[in-house]
Amino acid sequence: MLKKALCIVILFLFAHQLKAQQYGLFNTKTLFDGFENPAQKTFTLDSSRKYASNFFLPYLGANVASKGNDDFIRKVINEQVYDSKNIPLGQKGFNTLYQNTNAYLLTFKVFNSYKYQKELGFSWQLRTDGLAKYTNETLVLVDNYQRLKNEMPKRGAFNDKGYAQTYHQFSVTYRENYTKRLAFGAKLSLLSGTSYNQLNISDSDLSLDQTNGRLSAKFVGNYRSTFKDIDELSTNTFMPTFKNPGASISLGTSYQSKSGYFLMANLKDLGFIRWNSQSYYKNVNEVIEIEGSTDNRDQFQNRLSDALLKNAERRGFYSATNAKLDAMLSKSFGLWTPSIIVSKNLFYAGGDAAMVNKFKYDGFSVSATPTYNFQKLFYLGLQTMYQTPNFEVFLGSDDVLKTTSQVKGILNKDATLGKSYNGASVYFGIGIKFGNYVEHPQNSSTMPGIGEQPQSVFQRIFSIFSKKK
Repeated sequence: MLKKALCIVILFLFAHQLKAQQYGLFNTKTLFDGFENPAQKTFTLDSSRKYASNFFLPYLGANVASKGNDDFIRKVINEQVYDSKNIPLGQKGFNTLYQNTNAYLLTFKVFNSYKYQKELGFSWQLRTDGLAKYTNETLVLVDNYQRLKNEMPKRGAFNDKGYAQTYHQFSVTYRENYTKRLAFGAKLSLLSGTSYNQLNISDSDLSLDQTNGRLSAKFVGNYRSTFKDIDELSTNTFMPTFKNPGASISLGTSYQSKSGYFLMANLKDLGFIRWNSQSYYKNVNEVIEIEGSTDNRDQFQNRLSDALLKNAERRGFYSATNAKLDAMLSKSFGLWTPSIIVSKNLFYAGGDAAMVNKFKYDGFSVSATPTYNFQKLFYLGLQTMYQTPNFEVFLGSDDVLKTTSQVKGILNKDATLGKSYNGASVYFGIGIKFGNYVEHPQNSSTMPGIGEQPQSVFQRIFSIFSKKK
């Protein structure tokens, strides 16, 4: 049933979603920073050891947010009760549920050369991106369509759209200094898609036959998915098999000015996935007859599900990864380091503007990060970290206030706990460095890169373009 499926999907998102953009970790020289922002350093001369890894230890986060019909969603999540009788109809705009995922399962990075500060890294990630925009009328339709007889919606009232995709990402990351102040980095990735689901209703209508009192629902749009029923998903579904291959690239640069300003810019995860020929594709153009009072709710939900999913064509298709552009400006003032970060999705809706306020003393730091999401949501993030040249551990939340109220509501099964939009977030990680120290050549005769005079990769690349001119 669609109602049951919707509840399951919402609960699944709140329980399992991981967020990719923990802004408090930017410019921290952690493993996360080095892999997410490919021009960033992970090692420190005369202090760090040569190798770094998370050794399959936790390096992940969890974040999801829902805006619109907040009390209704809170009741679904906290009390698992679906009751649409108080949802207002005839309002403009969409309700929004969105999430994205980035869990580093394994990371390994090596200090490659003192000259140009070369670093080479390898990583395995599990990622998910998703966004759903739906109307109040849709929530009422799948729960109690009889109500719509008395409050007939306008055309287009069910024009919902959304997508979700999950994939593994296997990456090679390389960074180096171009000059003493300017650095470049790149991340090349091989992708293995595991699941995809997308629905786009471009036209919809609800009509009432005055002679027999029967409702008819019309839907026009398209549907693409790697599965037709949520019961098809299992643990094996999310294992990497490369039946759905893809590729992506990330490019980054950073600059440290003489006056102390730090600037960073990145193009992240620009790529695609080719979903195999066993996937489902359907151009939806259906009119669903509703049998008035003799048709119960479950029968209608099954008919609606069949109209959208039944007789789908089996064929492959492409989807884009959720590429981003982001930029950062930062400067330290003693113990306080403020940073301004702007991040924008390229192909899908969404983005953030954040201000990170980091306070650091010795190896301990605390960061407070107010964030404005372009879905018109405001967050307050909080992060604590202990970091030495060879060890890091951090714990944080992108939305600490909502997380607190949401957890209380779920534990107490009380939908009255919390106000405004719904959301929850937590992230944490551990990283360890080992091996020989990456000492300055004046202090060591075995420093990587000393004696062989390694060349700069990016200098050679840029020299090719300058010769063509």
